[in-house]
Amino acid sequence: MKFRVERDALADAVAWTAKSLPSRPSVPVLAGVLMRVSNGNLQVSGFDYEVSSQVTLEVQADADGAALVSGRLLAEITKALPSKPVEVAAVGSHVEITCGSARFTLPTMPVEDYPSLPQMPESAGTVDAKAFAEAVSQVAIAAGRDDTLPILTGVRMEIEGNTLALLATDRYRLAVREIEWNADDPDMSMAALVPAKTLNDTAKTLGPLGGQVTVALARGGVGEGMIGFAGGTRRTTSRLLDGDFPKVRSLRPDTHSAQARVSVAALAEVVKRVSLVAERATPVRLRFSEDGLVIEAGGTEDARASEAMDCAFTGEPLTIAFNHQYLLDGLNALNSPFAVFSFTDPKKPAIIVPASEDGEISSGYWYLIMPVRIGG
Repeated sequence: MKFRVERDALADAVAWTAKSLPSRPSVPVLAGVLMRVSNGNLQVSGFDYEVSSQVTLEVQADADGAALVSGRLLAEITKALPSKPVEVAAVGSHVEITCGSARFTLPTMPVEDYPSLPQMPESAGTVDAKAFAEAVSQVAIAAGRDDTLPILTGVRMEIEGNTLALLATDRYRLAVREIEWNADDPDMSMAALVPAKTLNDTAKTLGPLGGQVTVALARGGVGEGMIGFAGGTRRTTSRLLDGDFPKVRSLRPDTHSAQARVSVAALAEVVKRVSLVAERATPVRLRFSEDGLVIEAGGTEDARASEAMDCAFTGEPLTIAFNHQYLLDGLNALNSPFAVFSFTDPKKPAIIVPASEDGEISSGYWYLIMPVRIGG
């Protein structure tokens, strides 16, 4: 194996592939990145039996072949190389990397011991890459991080014809986003529970590439229990999570008793300032009235903070408390200048939706946040 390629292209390919590799693999070869050259193309692949990643690059190939080297070390080296063409050659039991006057020699692992990457499941449809990346980022923030509750560490993808819905919850908040997509079958009705980290990493990578992302889901046959994503020259597959995702849509109230419209940027800045005196588990209190909004927080040793800001509010005055980080996550995910809060009771969940400057409310995304019980 011997080839020549631009440094940036190689570094990007290796970084993305190595990102999903396990830090403590069950067998040493799973920490490796497989480089295979054939017909003028280089395939950079990684697989840990849960997630597979593969990038295809055009290279100037002098000799076909394959080599398996440490993924994380290769990623660090290619990132640090000077901005010049890179030459890579397999020499005996080593791979030599040359870029300008920089030269590295890496030991290889047995290619024959490396597992074959799984086949992509059958295509289910395509979606705009940028819209998909935005939707995933808005929802993944609400996914759980407790591995003892694996179902909640996933994002549920629901497909109903040409509507793709994403849902995630960690029991304290819930995020739902619906987008239009191009289903291969207009009558398709499917659901899959995808690990949130894998989905988020994949969407972040494919989004900036633009174009369309192909979503592949098994409908009986090849790739059962797996999902695949492909965009440009990149493809990834992931095992799906098992279990029944909670029926969370029913948590959204049909009516509200009070509603507030507030600037997202202004509220986020105030919450950040006020929460400086709050410990991690200490909530911030929001006092809504026709006079505006007052945000308060208290910490240890009698540390207190409060700040008032403008707010358009309708309904009876109310005070409600939230985990300040969950509140900031929801505000940052709106991607809009204004947020509309809907309340039924200070002890029940609040709904936050994005709104434009002229007051138009978006129906595609909503964020539910549970209140924190406060005294008085």
